[in-house]
Amino acid sequence: MRNFVFGYARVSTEQQNLDRQLDMLEKYGVDHIYNEKMTGTKRNRPELEKLLERLTEGDTVVVESLSRLGRSTKDLIWLMETFNGRGVNLVSLKESIDTTSSTGKLLFTLMSALAQFERDVLADRTKEGLAAARARGHKGGRPATDREAVRKAVRLYNTGEYTVREITELTGIRKTALYKNI
Repeated sequence: MRNFVFGYARVSTEQQNLDRQLDMLEKYGVDHIYNEKMTGTKRNRPELEKLLERLTEGDTVVVESLSRLGRSTKDLIWLMETFNGRGVNLVSLKESIDTTSSTGKLLFTLMSALAQFERDVLADRTKEGLAAARARGHKGGRPATDREAVRKAVRLYNTGEYTVREITELTGIRKTALYKNI
């Protein structure tokens, strides 16, 4: 069975142009290019989904740069793990990453480890910040809803004379609090 080399190109808005990326992918010699114009922060990108469905072991995905594949480290790592699990290679032209080579695999593994470290440090800082705030007497979360306002809102709702919007405006409680107490 023949292995395929697929290109993936993406720009964030309809006004942006894909030509530079398409030229680079064609020069590399890809068999087929998937491209789209939408933000990389969205996980559900139709053309990327089509590419992922088509990939089989031994195939290669080529991108102009890793930022075209995904905007977040989390998504890039998820995609790389998906590629690794399926036996698919990744080539990023700008970063000179080629996971068909041992050096490319090492580089991407190091990048993934650094990204995981960054996430762990952020989580530690968040926990430390919350603990410091609690030590100073600050409580997290939303303030408690006024019980009397909730009772009034439920009474208004039960009359059937007011819309939910009117009730929330009159009482100052959130719609979710009203529904929770009905």
